[in-house]
Amino acid sequence: MDRRELADFLRGRRERITPADVGLPPGPRRRTPGLRREEVAQLAYISTEYYTRLEQARAPHPSREVLAQLARALRLSDAERDHLHALAGTPRGPLLGLSREVRQSIADLLHRLPHAAALVLSAAYDVLAWNDLAAALMEDFSALPRRDRNLVRRAFLGPRPPGRRRLYGVSDAEEFGRSAVQQLRATAARYPDDPEVTALVGELRAGSEEFARLWATHDVTAVPTLCKTFDHPLVGPVTVNCDVLDITDRDQHVVIYTATPGTPSAEALRLLSVVGTQRMDVPS
Repeated sequence: MDRRELADFLRGRRERITPADVGLPPGPRRRTPGLRREEVAQLAYISTEYYTRLEQARAPHPSREVLAQLARALRLSDAERDHLHALAGTPRGPLLGLSREVRQSIADLLHRLPHAAALVLSAAYDVLAWNDLAAALMEDFSALPRRDRNLVRRAFLGPRPPGRRRLYGVSDAEEFGRSAVQQLRATAARYPDDPEVTALVGELRAGSEEFARLWATHDVTAVPTLCKTFDHPLVGPVTVNCDVLDITDRDQHVVIYTATPGTPSAEALRLLSVVGTQRMDVPS
């Protein structure tokens, strides 16, 4: 274990990340760039004292689990994860948690689809990336803390975006909830040691009787949704086709919503692409 190199590497990775990158508020004036040590420790589920000692090259050998949690907190690439494990003298084993980092080429792809609403979901329904039209159709995810960008949490626990009685006014709210629970159960089985998945399931079971009832069925076979309608407060009903592309190496999904050309829904999406996420129901 090369303590000094490990300390320098962690410090460098921490300083390149902004609070907004991980869904944290900017807070008061910062003396150093990037995240604070205590923020990294919080995201990695370790003590601030231990993380501080790692950056000071004074900590004992970190476990593979701690390294995996640090890699997630610092949004390391696959190559950086391998380097982190090499510096710690611990060969990289299977990932203990699901991937929440979106490959740059996939993030770029979303913005090359100007006529489609597109987003990337983790295996636990975290919204990891989105394009402008997805934000206009659903909600401005950039205005939400990272933990609130989870579609299952918002479906069962709320709150609802302004003007929406159901989650984004979707026509298949019950079907979505049932399918999401089934897929989340399968995800929890694949990642039993992921603390965020475990906490999410516990929070939903305690806070939603409907979720608890669906969870108790132990179903894991979800039926894909081919079409749905969003009831948008500005442009009204928007019926879209739903296509899902799997990113198998990261256990993520690209969800693409498109409207049939020449339909009122296609015109509604065109209007949303112009007005974006501005609130048209609020007097100026």
